[in-house]
Amino acid sequence: MHRPQPGVLADASRCAVYLTLNQSEAVDARERILSFARSTPAQVAARGGALLMLGVGSSYWDTLYPIARPAELLPFPAMESGERVAPSTPVDLLIAIRGEEESAVFDLLQQVRDELGDAVTLVEEVRGFKYRDSRDLTGFVDGTENPEMEARAGVALVGEFDAQFAGGSYMHLQRYEHSLKRWNQTPVSAQEQIIGRTKEDNVEFPSGDKSPHAHTKRTSLKDAEGSSIEIYRQSMPYGDSERQGLMFISMSASAEPFRLMLHSMVFGDEQGRADDLLLFTRAMTGHSLFVPSLDWLEQH
Repeated sequence: MHRPQPGVLADASRCAVYLTLNQSEAVDARERILSFARSTPAQVAARGGALLMLGVGSSYWDTLYPIARPAELLPFPAMESGERVAPSTPVDLLIAIRGEEESAVFDLLQQVRDELGDAVTLVEEVRGFKYRDSRDLTGFVDGTENPEMEARAGVALVGEFDAQFAGGSYMHLQRYEHSLKRWNQTPVSAQEQIIGRTKEDNVEFPSGDKSPHAHTKRTSLKDAEGSSIEIYRQSMPYGDSERQGLMFISMSASAEPFRLMLHSMVFGDEQGRADDLLLFTRAMTGHSLFVPSLDWLEQH
């Protein structure tokens, strides 16, 4: 049984910090990052409390682990159609720290920075928080379609078809910035049509009543056999006085479900009917990473 990093399948938490990092030019930078990867995620998992999840970027993987590569680890699938954009912004590493207590998250953050030291340079640090009853800053409940715990591993974890990477997960991360002023000036009835759900009580519209541009329409996809295409979402709001938005994280056993959903959002269906939510929020980053199992980290 391959041991996934605990953060991959975990339920939503109250607070989080997301670090995107690049390897520095320090002489021993790679060796120090490898040492961190071999020991720290497993130590944190054994200790309990705050969760740490380490993702390795698609463009950095071969530098850190030249021996083998996950079968579907590809660059982020950049897309653009008018106002709807999804840029690719490669980074070497992503460290996500989540927990129920701000102090525990902060303490683990300090440990991570002390252990990595000048082996890495910071690209971006974003702090997330639980907003009301698990809502996005748009006011709508987020993550309603996530698989329940008993089905989560099948959705999020690589299986034996890529045996040496079993227990790992393909991660795609986007930081969205919302145009909240414009959104909040939009009537609630129009907001509900854009999302495809009621705002107050989170009731999904019947499929036939949804706008073809609704977010839930564009992300509810079926494969050739008619089965739902799924990902496990780990999204979390962030915000300060200047910028507000969503850290969107997709965890999946394959890189393809995220690509298909993003294409549906940006380019739409056969008639070009794309996701109108992207007219009110803009992706500022796009990272493609792999989150190896604890076994892989410890053995390499």
